[in-house]
Amino acid sequence: MTAYITRMTAAALLAGVVLTMQPSLAKDRVVPGNEAELQFSYAPLVKQTAPAVVNVYAERMVTRRLSPLFADPFFGQFFGQQMPGRSEKQTSLGSGVIVDGNGTIITNNHVINGADEVRVALSDGREFSCTVLLKDDRYDLAVLKINADESFPTIPIGNSDSVEVGDLSLAIGNPFAVGQTVTSGIISGLARNSVTDGEFGFFLQTDAAINPGNSGGALLNMDGELIGINTAIFSKGGGSNGIGFAIPANMVKVFLAAAENGETRFQRPYVGATFGPVTSDMAEALGLKAARGAIVSAVKPGSPAEKAGLQPGSVIIAVDDVPVEHPDALIYRLTVLGLDATADLTVERDGKTSHIAMPLNLAPEDPPRDSRSIAGESPFAGLTVENISPRVVEELRLPDISAGVVVADVTEGSPAARIGFRPGDVIVSVNGDEIDSTATLEEQAAEQPGYWRLSINRGGRMINQIFR
Repeated sequence: MTAYITRMTAAALLAGVVLTMQPSLAKDRVVPGNEAELQFSYAPLVKQTAPAVVNVYAERMVTRRLSPLFADPFFGQFFGQQMPGRSEKQTSLGSGVIVDGNGTIITNNHVINGADEVRVALSDGREFSCTVLLKDDRYDLAVLKINADESFPTIPIGNSDSVEVGDLSLAIGNPFAVGQTVTSGIISGLARNSVTDGEFGFFLQTDAAINPGNSGGALLNMDGELIGINTAIFSKGGGSNGIGFAIPANMVKVFLAAAENGETRFQRPYVGATFGPVTSDMAEALGLKAARGAIVSAVKPGSPAEKAGLQPGSVIIAVDDVPVEHPDALIYRLTVLGLDATADLTVERDGKTSHIAMPLNLAPEDPPRDSRSIAGESPFAGLTVENISPRVVEELRLPDISAGVVVADVTEGSPAARIGFRPGDVIVSVNGDEIDSTATLEEQAAEQPGYWRLSINRGGRMINQIFR
């Protein structure tokens, strides 16, 4: 690999001078030594990688009401759920990266979410339909498979943990639907959190221009390796302000592995504890050197965290000797280790540092979920309900709830849908009787009382309703 893809110190690149660096700091990094080296181009690197970056077209059908009158309850009562409207096709545009010669693509979930059909266009102009293998809105990742039996160009996946602030990077995507575009910059931050509204909070930050349409595109290092999937921008006006964010490649690897194993839902390791950030006041009170790490707020009885010996008040500062900056970074480190691994946690407590080994496994399904679809004419007709277990809580992202049964799905147009049930609702009681299992709810649904009095936990808020 020639010098045009060698990492260079930005200051030296701009000044055109040779810097003297300590050997330990200069490893694998070279500054331009003469004027000729300043003429190096990214073009060979782009030619090598750009064919594996595709445009992703997600199409969905939506119904628009013909008149705002139908939004009025008075007119709406005459049409019920079948209000007149016009069906239209909407197309959203993003980017994706081919990571396997068989046509496996990684992109953002928000690019294809809700799509009825997904197509990709290659840089050579060819278009293909795709199948969605796995998607997850928490991590904003999706895996697609091109529906064609041929070999495609790929980009190798690098090690995002080796990325350092100041490293050169290239972003390739299709911003504003103008066509494939390449921008360059540096890595300007690591382990950024509170970037999006989702649960994932560990992003690479770059000043390479990222705009709408870049989502799902490639962030590359100077070895032509994928180090991140571009996913978000920091902008009030919708354009790049020099702050873009990418999901690290090591998270992408774990997600791809789940898709390759045929998983239909991405599962992260179960810890059984809640964590909070370490503030400056906490650090001073606990005798910590810096306000970094994740403090244990609570530990569930019988959980892996309790069995490993974690206690409230302990502060986790590293996983496998990799520093942990905040609770989101802790969850990221445990997730990329993967299921069936064992995490080595560096824990500080009472001024002492210790190491705790914690196995990483799936959340237990105890009690069994016993999924049931409710039929008949009751308010519950059209519901699919499940018993609550740590795994169901994890999958449906429920608050810390133990009582009741949870709504996993609601059939469109059913009595339950008309009443307003939503996935994630927890049915706690019916007519004053506690609902402790899906079997109990099914028995209640088969009865014919004069009225129905329901208690529902929705996101931690209790709702009491009466139906006749």
